[in-house]
Amino acid sequence: MKRQLVLEDGTVFVGNSFGSEKETVGELVFNTGMTGYQEIITDPSYCGQIVMMTYPLSGNYGINRDDFETVTPFIHGFIVKEVAEHPSNFRNEETLDHYLRANDIPGIYGIDTRQLTKIIRRYGTMKAKIVDAAIPAKEVVNQLNESKLATNQVSQTSTIKPYVVPGRGKRVVVVDCGMKHGILRELTKRDCHITVVPYNYSAENMLRLKADGIMLTNGPGDPKVVPETIEMIKQVLGKVPIFGICLGHQLLALACGADTEKMKFGHRGSNHPVKDLQTDRTYITSQNHSYAVKQASLSGTELKLTQIALNDHTVEGIEHARYPAFSVQYHPESSPGPEDTSHLFDSFLTMMEQGKKEEVVYA
Repeated sequence: MKRQLVLEDGTVFVGNSFGSEKETVGELVFNTGMTGYQEIITDPSYCGQIVMMTYPLSGNYGINRDDFETVTPFIHGFIVKEVAEHPSNFRNEETLDHYLRANDIPGIYGIDTRQLTKIIRRYGTMKAKIVDAAIPAKEVVNQLNESKLATNQVSQTSTIKPYVVPGRGKRVVVVDCGMKHGILRELTKRDCHITVVPYNYSAENMLRLKADGIMLTNGPGDPKVVPETIEMIKQVLGKVPIFGICLGHQLLALACGADTEKMKFGHRGSNHPVKDLQTDRTYITSQNHSYAVKQASLSGTELKLTQIALNDHTVEGIEHARYPAFSVQYHPESSPGPEDTSHLFDSFLTMMEQGKKEEVVYA
């Protein structure tokens, strides 16, 4: 069935339908990864977005049981140049088309994704809609201009109630802002006793858990629309070691007095080079974010810049000058992407161990 992708500026791409046949609207973004479409589709950070893959072929190794980043995907649409109908891989269990249909996610293929990428790079991310080709594009543009995208993505993707993943090691409270399963995987590898809590869990309840450390996870949307989490961080900072990832990185920055801003088209891919200013080493990282910490806003705070993106020199890592707290903008758990920075989970454990040995009260 012929379908069309209509952008809010009136640009139209006509292609073919796969996945669900429902209409969908969302923020149009692109990902440059050559692989990892399963992890991308199931990453809660894409909540409310229509994702286009710049690599021309998707679905060629199918969908397997092991690479999900959440049970229920929150992506609003998926766009590819070509979709493989007959995947070939020893782990394959179903086709990409079948998976999208089962989860009511519409897709479109057969459009010029290269041209579409250039449009987003030039004009920035924008609202878009996937609809039947028979609907007049002007009518769809009017609908897009009148619509507003949701801003409550974190509340949509966060857990509702706390739950425990038992372990014998360090006690870590994971603040679920739209968490990828890869974060739990890295912590369970290290035998951590994990308590996952909602994004709006109070500081009082947090401290009652007597955690050795707090993990602030990735998640979707603008960090400024979750003031509850920012306030909680302010109250626990200095009392418990903190490690922030992606959205968690931005929330830590805001809690410490820095500022964030929306990027033109964000960072989404699995080959973003990041330089560690303390070791002078460069890492290849997996990234997915629309917002970034303003480097100039770090001045006047107690935050130190520790890492930068080599492509555009945006802030990729910070640490607190006095308290045991650090964060990174990228995804050290990878999924998908390189595992260059998984050692940061070990650094977090070392930070917790140091605090335990010294029995330091930081605030």
